[in-house]
Amino acid sequence: MKNIQHESAKYQVSGEAIYIDDMLVSDRLLHAYIYTSPHAHAKILSFNLDKAKKVRGVHAVLSYKDIPGRNQMGPVFHDELVLAENIVECVGQAMFIIAAENQRAADEAMDFIEVEYEILKPVLTIKDAIENNSLLQPERKIEIGDINAGFASSTHILEGEFESGGQEHWYLETQICLTIPGEGNEIKAYCSTQHPSETQTIIAEVLGIGKHEVELECRRMGGAFGGKETQANHLAAWSSLLAVKTNRPVKLRLFRDIDQKITGKRHPYYYKYKVGFDDKGKIIAADIRHYLNGGYATDLTMAILERGMLHAENAYFIPNMKIVAKPMKTNLPSNVAFRGFGAPQGIFCIENIIDKIAFALKKDTVEVQKENFYGIDDKNMTPYQTKLNHNRLYVIYDQIIKSSNYVKRKLEIDKFNKENDFEKKGIALTPVKFGISFTTAFLNQAGALINVYNDGTILVNHGGTEMGQGLFTKIRTIAALEFGVSLSRIKINATNTSKVPNTSATAASSGTDLNGMAVKNGIGKLKKRLADFTADLLKNEHQMSSKPQDIVFESDLIYDKNYSQIKYKFEELIKKAYIAQISLSATGFYRTPDIHFDRAGGKGNPFHYYAFGMGVSEVSVDILTGSLTVLRTDILHDVGESVLPNIDIGQIEGAFVQGMGWVTGEEMKYDDKGNLLNYSPDTYKIPGVRDIPQDFRVKLLENYPNYNTIRRSKAVGEPPFMLGMSVWFAIKYALASVCNHTIQPNLTLPATNENILLAIDGLTK
Repeated sequence: MKNIQHESAKYQVSGEAIYIDDMLVSDRLLHAYIYTSPHAHAKILSFNLDKAKKVRGVHAVLSYKDIPGRNQMGPVFHDELVLAENIVECVGQAMFIIAAENQRAADEAMDFIEVEYEILKPVLTIKDAIENNSLLQPERKIEIGDINAGFASSTHILEGEFESGGQEHWYLETQICLTIPGEGNEIKAYCSTQHPSETQTIIAEVLGIGKHEVELECRRMGGAFGGKETQANHLAAWSSLLAVKTNRPVKLRLFRDIDQKITGKRHPYYYKYKVGFDDKGKIIAADIRHYLNGGYATDLTMAILERGMLHAENAYFIPNMKIVAKPMKTNLPSNVAFRGFGAPQGIFCIENIIDKIAFALKKDTVEVQKENFYGIDDKNMTPYQTKLNHNRLYVIYDQIIKSSNYVKRKLEIDKFNKENDFEKKGIALTPVKFGISFTTAFLNQAGALINVYNDGTILVNHGGTEMGQGLFTKIRTIAALEFGVSLSRIKINATNTSKVPNTSATAASSGTDLNGMAVKNGIGKLKKRLADFTADLLKNEHQMSSKPQDIVFESDLIYDKNYSQIKYKFEELIKKAYIAQISLSATGFYRTPDIHFDRAGGKGNPFHYYAFGMGVSEVSVDILTGSLTVLRTDILHDVGESVLPNIDIGQIEGAFVQGMGWVTGEEMKYDDKGNLLNYSPDTYKIPGVRDIPQDFRVKLLENYPNYNTIRRSKAVGEPPFMLGMSVWFAIKYALASVCNHTIQPNLTLPATNENILLAIDGLTK
């Protein structure tokens, strides 16, 4: 079972896959619309909804005054209102919600809404927030060693600052929720959410009812990338309020432009650093400051800030290091989870520093990278004081330097650049060491419910959500392997809070790790019952001295390994067990062991293990236009023993391209009033088919199984995202050749065509 087709593939290709917007409800269905703030910062002096409520086809227009429960949807910190009360803090903040029969009626109602504002001055950039001391939450710090002593003993010291930009999730299916009221207080919501249990919680709190009244279901999402970890809660709250008010089904689906305008993005960062190093480029001390643009509410900013800090050293052992991070408050939509969850920002900072060290010493960047890699001895303590075990950096480095033919190609690139004035090439390597687990320890748990029916078919319920990444396909494969049956017997059910309660988000790359182990645990309980029953059956029917521990489950057969001449077909034995009144249903549970982190002290063991990988990219840049071509990318990535190699390779390819988009073409543009200017597909450009590397080579590291995980595998969803940075550093190298590497280009992230030309202009002045 190594190349199983994605469980939804045939339905997606044929158009038969059912997404929420495809669901048939009834002619009583109403559609929801949101009236949002046109101002980034303003007091609400008064509002009048009377005329809007009288529009034909409008069934409800609600304000914060109509919320029966809590006017709050902040997932961790309660600083994000469901509907604005006395003040608005960003363009796009929800003020009123409308349930109407059609958009025309809703638009007319919006025209009749009367609001009087007092405009306030907004804070829109990180530097403005720093100047105004505008903080979302207190700063955090992680420190190891003595940076002052480290700087004193350093041969060289560099200081500097730079920034990284935001990024739009651009899931194909926009945010959507369909809410159907039942009898009494019952609510059933079909929501495109990565965190069904949290969405269930928000609905219950906003409506002022118990969670047992709320059933949340998610069959599949059309992409998420972190953008539906908390943002889906908003739509669930709004649609549920309207459904209760009207006692009719209500669907809220954001149009693409509205989705981009009002939802949060990847956090932009501003960095300041001071680094000390020796003549070989070995870092002795580093003082790094992260400033995040959190937007107007906290959301998951503190967890994202934390992961950025925990990846601030990436793959490098730095004996003396201080990392301080500050979450800044601005009058923009609250920034949220995004693939990598702060790690890309943290890793970009140190990789840029490494590149600057190499330039200062006139060395190849890969030499400085290798010089600083974590070792395989005792000198590999992380800044948060966890010992790094099972380091795969050196084996991956040796293999990819050879397989990518890096040394020879770089010599050829240098020769090409000397001979060509208007086209320049570059090549770069980016490593990644990515910690796997939720840094909030209690989230590292999962549940499952396994039902075996008396015809021998198996229905698996678990708490993970399918967003296209292949989680359901992996879980189905794991269930088949654990039970020793064919895939055709197994079906994965829609994620539903009434089947598996209190689940964690499908995030932190831990979906398979957590839910796979929970499913294994549940199947283990069933196999024990069936093994006990089979042993008794063999004794009673065939007078064999069979023991439960000798019962084998494989190839749709159940038998005693010592008496293999008698084998029961799986469905045959299941029928016998049913008649014998053996329970054929079991719950499963898993908690990740040995996870702990002292946030105040900045130390602990926040990760179960690390995933490693490296990417080498070669680019060509047109010096006259700034246009970019990615000629070739080689990736070698560590996934332990892959459950499904084809799924893992697809995830690596997708993550790399999305990471490449962040560092190249994707740029958020705002005006001085806080309006997002490029909020649609014609002005915001995600990578297309012509942007993918012309020669794209992805390999999985072989013969390095993981330990104490589901089927010796490793997570794969987020770590390869960071490898997209190799394109940015390759561009930087190509541009430096314009002045024969005597000056480093001042290249911004993202390296759009315009920013590439500006960097070239800076080199030639």
